[in-house]
Amino acid sequence: MVDEAQAKRLMAKIASLPAQRVAQVEDFLDFLHDRERARAFAAASTSAFANLWDNFEDAAYDAL
Repeated sequence: MVDEAQAKRLMAKIASLPAQRVAQVEDFLDFLHDRERARAFAAASTSAFANLWDNFEDAAYDAL
C-alpha cells in the first residue's frame, strides 16, 4: 500500500504529464491491478483444485 507522501509524489508526476501519457499510465495501472487480481484468484483456487490435480490418474502428466 502506498503511504500519503508517496501518493502525493505520484499524483504530482502524473499531473505533469500530457493527457495521452496520463491515459497510458491509467492503462498500465489497470494492467497491474488485473495481474494482481489474477494472482490472488489463482492462489485462492489452488486448494480447491488440489484434489483434482494431485491424483494417481494424472501422475503421468506430472512426470512430463
